[in-house]
Amino acid sequence: MEILHQLGGLVLGSVPTMIFFILLVAAYGPLVRKPLEATLAERRARTTGAVERARGAIAAAEAEAGVYEEKLRNARNEIMAARERRLQQWQAERDQAVEAARAMAQDRVKAARQELEGMSVSARKQIEDATAQLSDQILQAVLPAGTRFSEVRPS
Repeated sequence: MEILHQLGGLVLGSVPTMIFFILLVAAYGPLVRKPLEATLAERRARTTGAVERARGAIAAAEAEAGVYEEKLRNARNEIMAARERRLQQWQAERDQAVEAARAMAQDRVKAARQELEGMSVSARKQIEDATAQLSDQILQAVLPAGTRFSEVRPS
């Protein structure tokens, strides 16, 4: 009995502690837990919003980078096309210059041939003229002195 009496005294002494504990648990919900949950929810919403905004910004940056890449590709294509046109123009100018040089060379060759032909004709004429004179000189040297050329030469 004495043990029960002591046990009853301990329980009676712990009643204020139990009441205080129950009040503490009851006050914990509205005073600590609800503001803490609200703060965490707000933090989660802000974090989620910031992540979504960051994803949106990344997507916009990638789209803009795609546009810039397309513009860069177009600019490169234009440069290459202009370069190709310039090369074709230079090729055409070079071909024209080569053709003009070829035509000029052909004209020179033609003029040189005509000049050579003219010189050949005049040289043949000189040779023919000189042939008659040389034949007279040969006959004069070969024939005895007193013979006339007209007697030897048929007319």
